[in-house]
Amino acid sequence: MDSMFLRGMRFIACHGVLPHEREIPQSFAVDVELGLDLRTAGESDDLDDTVNYAAVYHAVSSIMNGAPKQLIESLAEEIAEDLLRQFLPLRRVRVTVHKPAAPIGGFFSDVGVSILRRRKDTVW
Repeated sequence: MDSMFLRGMRFIACHGVLPHEREIPQSFAVDVELGLDLRTAGESDDLDDTVNYAAVYHAVSSIMNGAPKQLIESLAEEIAEDLLRQFLPLRRVRVTVHKPAAPIGGFFSDVGVSILRRRKDTVW
C-alpha cells in the first residue's frame, strides 16, 4: 500500500488534564501517515484522483484548534476517525500527537502517542 504523509504540523492549543493546561496555550505537533492507493493519481496527474493534503491539514487543524481535550489519546482518535470518514480513498491512517512541553517535571525531548486505525470495510 502506498502512503502520503504530513509531518510536523504545529499547533498552539489548550489540551491537557491539569487546570493550567486548559487555560494557557502550549505547543503540540501532529504527524499523519495516510495509507491509500496512489497509482491512479500518479498516472493521471489529477488532484481528483488522490487526497488533497491541504484538506487533510485543515481537518487536523480544526480538531487541534477545537474543543479542549484532556488526553492526547483522545485527540489522536478523533483525528483518525475524522480523516477516515472524510477521505474515502484512505484505507488506514497513523496519527501521532506530540506534546513536547508536557508537565512531567523532568528532562525529555518529546512525549506523544501514535495510533493506527484502519477502515472497517478494508480486507487485509
